[in-house]
Amino acid sequence: MSNEIMTRVSAIAPVLRMLSKEDKCCTVKFSTEYCEKCTAGALKITDESIDGIKAAFDAYVKANGAKPTAAFVDGLGIFRITVTEPTNGRLTGKIAIVTGSAQGFGKGIAEHMAREGAHVVVADMNADGAKATADELCAAFGEGAAISVGANVSDEASVEAMVAACVAEFGGLDVFVNNAGIVRAGSLEEMTKANFELVAAVNYTAYFLCAKYASAVMKLQRKVCPDYLSDIIEINSKSGLEGSNKNFAYAGSKFGGIGLTESFALELAPFGIKVNAICPGNFLNGPLWSDPEKGLFVQYLNAGKVPGAKTVDDVRRFYEAKVPLNRGCEIKDVARAILYIIEQEYETGQAIPVTGGQVMLK
Repeated sequence: MSNEIMTRVSAIAPVLRMLSKEDKCCTVKFSTEYCEKCTAGALKITDESIDGIKAAFDAYVKANGAKPTAAFVDGLGIFRITVTEPTNGRLTGKIAIVTGSAQGFGKGIAEHMAREGAHVVVADMNADGAKATADELCAAFGEGAAISVGANVSDEASVEAMVAACVAEFGGLDVFVNNAGIVRAGSLEEMTKANFELVAAVNYTAYFLCAKYASAVMKLQRKVCPDYLSDIIEINSKSGLEGSNKNFAYAGSKFGGIGLTESFALELAPFGIKVNAICPGNFLNGPLWSDPEKGLFVQYLNAGKVPGAKTVDDVRRFYEAKVPLNRGCEIKDVARAILYIIEQEYETGQAIPVTGGQVMLK
């Protein structure tokens, strides 16, 4: 889509969705394909402002005795509106974006959210992997459970297009999970400026970009429904709660992420947008740690971060021993924290540890 079309669709679809949904589930899918059958009985939108869409919507309901199933904007396209009854899923009808979700932690989060009834945008730089994950979710949880978007979260245009793709497919955005992240470990002597800036771009700057464009859609939904709540959730780290030896680039970016979380929470609270961070312990079974070439076990072994360690198994045992519950964090642990944050209507600006007791609140 061109920037002009993205902007117009992002201003119309969420309004139609919020007007249509009430206490039900609703998606609004945009298409530039015209057909007489689709447009004949559709709501005609000529004024694309919120007030203009509301007035046209109300007039349609009064004239037809029912809400529209499609809306048409001449020269733009058709918005197909689908309303369904809620299911038993804890996220039924929610629309979510999960970044970095083609694999690992992000993929597991996307799977848990789809299982609970959310429509999920699987966003990742690995476009092929994202598509494969979205296909798996649709096969497991039904057509429309997920779509994929190739996205570079450190690039502003890519983030804007990612959010626009979500709105064009589903009609809005209720939950944004900022999961994409990168680690480059090393001492002061070893760390290069390029690697330091790469970590900051993906873990810190990208969070700002994602919050900027996600919140714009959420604010619009709040204008239509003044009591509606949305969520921005940063997957942070226990390294955002305490320093990390020879891993300062990562820890610094995560400390910064908590600062952004608290600041965004203050700014966005008037718009019903809750902003919280989850700080998982070490996901020892995931590729971030276990990848045989680039994983943290290998990086920490090579960096000499664990005294006396001669193998990656030595490094693993060292980190398991740090946890009172004697295991690494698992995807289900983080998924449960995400559900808590979304369901909790009276919490924002928090950094919630999920560390097995390794890091405790003070």
